[in-house]
Amino acid sequence: MKKLTSIQELETLRNSLNQKRDTGLPTISVCGGTGCSAQGSDEMREAFKSLIKEKGIKANLLFTGCHGFCENGPLVVIGPKKVFYNQVKAEDVPEIVEKTLLKGQLVERLLYVDPATKKRVEYEGDVPFYQKQQRLIFGLNGKIDPAKIEDYIAAGGYKALEKALSRMTPREIVEEVKKSGIRGRGGAGFPTGLKWEATRKAHGDLKYIIANCDEGDPGAFMDRSLMEGNPHSVIEGIILAGYAIGAREGYIYIRNEYPLAVKNTLIALAQAEELGLLGEKILGSDFSLSIIVNRGGGAFICGESTALMASLEGKAGEPRAKYIHTSERGLYDRPSNLNNVETLANIPHIVNNGSKWFSSVGTEGSKGTKIFSLVGKIKNTGLIEVPMGITLREIIYDIGGGIKDNKKFKAVQTGGPSGGCLPESLLNLKVDFDELARAGSMMGSGGMIIMDEKNCMVDVARYFLGFLAEESCGKCVPCREGIKRLLGIVTKITEGKGEMGDLDLLERLGSAVCDASLCGLGQTAPNPVLSTLKYFRDEYVAHIKDKKCLAGVCKPLIHYYIKDNCPGCGLCVKGCPVQAITLHGKKKPATLDQDLCTKCGACFDTCKLNAVEVR
Repeated sequence: MKKLTSIQELETLRNSLNQKRDTGLPTISVCGGTGCSAQGSDEMREAFKSLIKEKGIKANLLFTGCHGFCENGPLVVIGPKKVFYNQVKAEDVPEIVEKTLLKGQLVERLLYVDPATKKRVEYEGDVPFYQKQQRLIFGLNGKIDPAKIEDYIAAGGYKALEKALSRMTPREIVEEVKKSGIRGRGGAGFPTGLKWEATRKAHGDLKYIIANCDEGDPGAFMDRSLMEGNPHSVIEGIILAGYAIGAREGYIYIRNEYPLAVKNTLIALAQAEELGLLGEKILGSDFSLSIIVNRGGGAFICGESTALMASLEGKAGEPRAKYIHTSERGLYDRPSNLNNVETLANIPHIVNNGSKWFSSVGTEGSKGTKIFSLVGKIKNTGLIEVPMGITLREIIYDIGGGIKDNKKFKAVQTGGPSGGCLPESLLNLKVDFDELARAGSMMGSGGMIIMDEKNCMVDVARYFLGFLAEESCGKCVPCREGIKRLLGIVTKITEGKGEMGDLDLLERLGSAVCDASLCGLGQTAPNPVLSTLKYFRDEYVAHIKDKKCLAGVCKPLIHYYIKDNCPGCGLCVKGCPVQAITLHGKKKPATLDQDLCTKCGACFDTCKLNAVEVR
């Protein structure tokens, strides 16, 4: 395609693309996200391509981004009716082609089965996982090929850029973003419009716009999937932000462990530049902007704005004091604006539809939708996009399908490793920035880890403190030493060596680390231990007073025993990796040598007769 030199040419291209598309043709949408690709969707795509060509079938084949329902992938959706097939393999493709494409019939065995009704669900919109979602940002993920800019443009992409360059001044865009009430999706939840306004007003001929895709939370993959499946939505948001604040240079900071996101982003940038949507005099206007991809080295601390900017400059990723605002002196000591990629993907919608439309979704203090990764002990793992204000119960049970293996829900951790663990009593809590903060947790970037009765909350706090102790950059003493000290005390408790005075010490030390740390990592690092002390104190007391781990997780406090009802079948013997179990003949209980036992739990997991117990 030739370079576009005016807004009119872009609109003409969009109309031409839509006119050439035969909307009556069936569309085969194959999920090409990282999760589905790992399970063979690449091979499935090739199988579809080969068979369609062989049989002369006219159809649109799309290899899209993540559809969200990762638990049941690989996914295939057949349009225009949106027939929903899950757990599809390459060997299923001939049957889908023969029945669905050629005869209009359903492949019953590939349909989703609703666990509640036991009925097969034919269409994507009827799958319970999607019914309470509001997919404003992820809406195009299953409808476009991320490697084809034509798909994004035909679907209305870059219309917001047209509107901004032709009918809006930079000040008007900033005001519209302010009025929308959108807050940053990267963790802190700072009002985006205020940040833009400060950068726009800052003195300096050269300003920078930066997109943060350095997602380091365990179990989080929202930003990665957005950049894999719809990079142009973020790029358009960056261009609009650059126009609004007066930036001429932009950066996308992507974690290097996201190869598909990096690949698709580089393709998208090259296509946008070739079309004249990036570079000098965009669409014939006086506005110019270039964007560079920078691959992050995997440091969790580089999710913090000033540490990220230091990394962009080639320095160690360390934060700096906040009395110097990045809007005035950020990257290379020049005015800089940093937004999370999900925040930027919202901007085209705000410009296109207006602030009133956007602010009509959500709560008083938290507008719009939010993307969450739903992982852990939950039936429907994956990515969801829901309106702010939805309850934890709706997310976990209506969308997530409830707890795996009919176990009892215990806690949900929101906000990543620096978030808090919330109990069953708070399941009706509305999910927004302020409500989560009041409960002792945080929105964070959007990770949600679900835990059941088999999770020890003391051990959970130990795990996340260990992660944060390793990821601390070590620049300030409260964070560097304080997290290590918190970790040491909690570890001592999990080993049965704790004292009741440790609980008061954890609370006082945690409060001090929060108050005195330099950046957000240290200021929120005590949340896992403080929230578990608040809501699950009985588990700490059991570890200290009774020398028991109620969940049977902390190895120094548990022992495995073979009960008298053991029939001597030998399954536990086969499962034991250290040969600690001895058989004494048929219908006679086996015995377990406590000196040899490593407490791995293999005997408990392999026994089918409930003859092994933990106490």
